[in-house]
Amino acid sequence: MSEVWVADLPWPVVRERAAAGAILAVPLGSTEQHGPHLPLSTDTDVAVALCRRLAAARDDILIAPPVPYGASDEHAGFAGTLSIGQNVLERLVTRLVRSACETFGRVLLVSAHGGNAEAVTRAVDRLRAESHDVLVHMPHWEGEPHAGRTETAMLLSLTPQRVSMADAVAGDTRPIGELMPLLRAGGVRSVSPVGVLGDPAGATSAEGSRLLDTLASSLIEEVAAWRAGWR
Repeated sequence: MSEVWVADLPWPVVRERAAAGAILAVPLGSTEQHGPHLPLSTDTDVAVALCRRLAAARDDILIAPPVPYGASDEHAGFAGTLSIGQNVLERLVTRLVRSACETFGRVLLVSAHGGNAEAVTRAVDRLRAESHDVLVHMPHWEGEPHAGRTETAMLLSLTPQRVSMADAVAGDTRPIGELMPLLRAGGVRSVSPVGVLGDPAGATSAEGSRLLDTLASSLIEEVAAWRAGWR
């Protein structure tokens, strides 16, 4: 079955699909700088792409409108970054899933921004304590953490017309483990004035497609295992 967006459907159809066991998949992203060459929607684009691939593989997925705002305070100081912070994101996810569970028995969160992890995890813990059946999937990959070759390749695969490789420049290329204390203390701007952690040089659409396929396979497998455990 091709992808289905819940917002495109009238409520009786949604009720019918939910009663038949449909899972609501909610893409969680961010609106934050991704260097001088990638759109601010990069994380949201990746989350949506993974949900679309999941819906193409399963006939029990409805995709919710993406949440395009996240906890992006570490990107303060770069034009266009719109952060709602950890506390607001936690409350937003908690309230959104509670509302979704009035219709759907199960909700899947696909969060493609690393800065969302702590807030989303806290929200999911609370929701599960309230007996809501919610799964969170946070894709991860080996490679550069922000606006480097990895994310550039994925965006070249998804929307190449929105990637400006002529403006791509290298940022701080130190390992993320070394950078993390500095990022927590002073944000991305303190280590990379261009907003890049890594080097986008050499990124290709083919590389991005392979990575997206790998990430989608992991998501599909996780949802299948979740589904197999239902009674």
